[in-house]
Amino acid sequence: MKKVNIISILSATLLLVAHSLLATDIQYIEAMQKNIHVVYTAQSMAELQEAVNALQRIGAAEKNKWEPHYYASFGYIMMASREQDGAKKDSYLDQAMAGIEKAKTINGNDSEVVALEGFVQMMRITVDPGTRGPQYSGLAMQTFGKASAMNPDNPRALVLKAQMQFGTSKFFGSPATDACETLDLAVTKFEASASTNPLAPQWGREMATALQHECN
Repeated sequence: MKKVNIISILSATLLLVAHSLLATDIQYIEAMQKNIHVVYTAQSMAELQEAVNALQRIGAAEKNKWEPHYYASFGYIMMASREQDGAKKDSYLDQAMAGIEKAKTINGNDSEVVALEGFVQMMRITVDPGTRGPQYSGLAMQTFGKASAMNPDNPRALVLKAQMQFGTSKFFGSPATDACETLDLAVTKFEASASTNPLAPQWGREMATALQHECN
């Protein structure tokens, strides 16, 4: 009887722990999805900053989760894309890189994290294209290549690479053949992409659609 009671108690305890962990995971996912949605749809810098702040708080609480740092960094990149002042743009990109470094310490072998790092490098060029193009163009392309090597099915690494190629072809006045080929591959990967992870990155499709006009 004692053995049966011990087994029953252990089973009940494990069940309670499992329910507690499940509830915690659900709360984490719901909080993340709420703020990710804001990052994707924010109409103002204030909305973006509020979502980024919330994601950073989640990241501080969830020590083993890389997604809060990833999406906070993506939010800072979106803020940089809307900022006209070069110094402020750099500041947002600095903060994006700080978040990426945190994500890399948790999940450094993830193609999405590496692709986002390349996005920051590409955005650095927009501060001063004439000066920074030679400094960051090759670096960004190398990083996108690394992300694609890690996961050939990552469409975001490809669409970012295509955008970089379009920029280079415009700068030198050369045909965008390579860019269009990369973009076609990115579109194919977007169409085939599917994930059961509720926090998997979904951005990039609109970027690909907009770039398709460059190839028509």
